[in-house]
Amino acid sequence: MWESYAKGFKSYLKLEKSLSDNSVQAYLRDINKLIKYSEVQEPELKASKVEYRDLSDFIIWLNKEKISAASQARIVSGVRAFFKYLELEEIIENNPAELLETPKLARKLPDTLSLEEIDELMAAIDLSKPEGERNKAIIETLYGCGLRVSELINLKLSNFFSEIGFIKVTGKGDKERMVPIGSSAIKQIDHYKEALRNHLEVEKEFEDFLFLNQKGRKLSRVYVFQLVKDLATKIGMKKKISPHTFRHSFATHLIEGGADLRAVQEMLGHESITTTEIYTHLDKSYLRDTIIQFHPRS
Repeated sequence: MWESYAKGFKSYLKLEKSLSDNSVQAYLRDINKLIKYSEVQEPELKASKVEYRDLSDFIIWLNKEKISAASQARIVSGVRAFFKYLELEEIIENNPAELLETPKLARKLPDTLSLEEIDELMAAIDLSKPEGERNKAIIETLYGCGLRVSELINLKLSNFFSEIGFIKVTGKGDKERMVPIGSSAIKQIDHYKEALRNHLEVEKEFEDFLFLNQKGRKLSRVYVFQLVKDLATKIGMKKKISPHTFRHSFATHLIEGGADLRAVQEMLGHESITTTEIYTHLDKSYLRDTIIQFHPRS
């Protein structure tokens, strides 16, 4: 019965919660861990008969398997969602996951790059090759707009409004937002279009994608990760960076420059302001200065 419930849960996540395929697969991976655990440890246990003690034993087992606190927290979140679904479908009367505790997580501050390091990475791009103009446009856009990799590779020409300095981005959960794009990124995208994109034979269904590979198809996530890794190696950078590092740097530099936290939240596409607040920890003076400036008793 576990499998049939998991199948229903998948439909619930896609249709009712409108989650992306990546998010749905992440939830299903978490539930599969619980299913595999029950098959080995308690083969007679049915999903409809699970109690809090069973889930507590499952968490203890995750600890013994040396699964990190961050992964455990994500798994607990998935398990809660699964049993919430079973409750909504009236498969269970009492939700055993309601009191399940999430492991306490240390808040890890993201790595960032200085302006000098970003300039150094840009300078390492070989502009003698046509794809060099595209790769520089990729880095300019990642940093200049604070995009996620998935948002970058899915950028559309029809959503690029250079005349008003905005791009329309499709983020998590297929939510759209307008993000300002600076003159440096616009200029570099124009160079890329003139040097490479306008000369490509674009495959059907990819005509509207901004960033394309040599075969006229949209770029993969893997390519962008490899590009960043190769540039870091080329300049001998010791930091372990990824495309997301440019997003972190974008947010950090804005806040250090005095940008409003709500504006940064809007640009990053964070659903909660608490997600954006992590960047204030990178510049301890930011919160103090904000309180002094805006609090009536200061």
